[in-house]
Amino acid sequence: MSTTDSTTDLAMTGLTFGQRLRATTDLHGPLCAGIDPHRTLVESWGLGYDLDGLRRFTDTCVEAFAGQVGVVKPQSAFFEVFGSRGVAVLEEAITALREAGTLVILDAKRGDIGSTMAAYAEAYLGKDAVAPGDAVTVSPYLGFESLRPALDLAAQTGRGVFVLALTSNPEGRSVQHARLRDTSVAESMVTSAASMNAAAAARGELGSVGLVVGATVGTAVQELQLDLAAVNGPLLSPGVGAQGGTSDDLRRVFGDALHNVLPASSREVLSAGPDVTALRDRALETSATLADLLR
Repeated sequence: MSTTDSTTDLAMTGLTFGQRLRATTDLHGPLCAGIDPHRTLVESWGLGYDLDGLRRFTDTCVEAFAGQVGVVKPQSAFFEVFGSRGVAVLEEAITALREAGTLVILDAKRGDIGSTMAAYAEAYLGKDAVAPGDAVTVSPYLGFESLRPALDLAAQTGRGVFVLALTSNPEGRSVQHARLRDTSVAESMVTSAASMNAAAAARGELGSVGLVVGATVGTAVQELQLDLAAVNGPLLSPGVGAQGGTSDDLRRVFGDALHNVLPASSREVLSAGPDVTALRDRALETSATLADLLR
């Protein structure tokens, strides 16, 4: 059986997102490769920043990563900027990647309340969604429970949710480090995600509710006394590579939870394009290096 076939079979057996993620990262390594077709990167590949350039950029990434990289994270905003035709390119990429057995985390960072959040959940996680990924990023800053429609629907459809918890942008501290009584906002996200993953933990499995924790947050985890290992879910960590995140940063930030980290790299990997082989080789080299680090 080929690698692509064996990975595709995982999605057909009723496994949870956490189970599929663990299996595919064991098989391919921990790298989450970004597809971020922002203007600077597209033009650095010698492409026009237009719909044709978007499509060629995306198709190159899909050809390089599909069936070779375990997890890919397209940034929805860079497709949405081209309107419905850009979204169509994104949908085609998601479908092609998943058909090749590569898990897709759609980086959409959606968050709202009530029927609006329910609609977002159906769009990205529902059984009738047009081109759903395997997981989606969400913003909890209307309260963790505002995410309930997405959390419940993801559990029903075997998909995952990554909740923003501790981001590396300077403005994030004003919200994430704020405290209600003795509990920081970031800590409340950590404990809420851990609660959602408790049943999986009891079975000795990785949960399907993950957190987004930046690789360059410095000593924030220690300052806020966050127990990331207790989450028992995947910890998506943007910022590795071109954004400054190093192997030492990952060790310092995640400590005992290092084995659940899904390091995300976009610009560092994408800078190897537009040659498909060079792009694939960079991704595989990066994943192998990260696998050694996270053992």
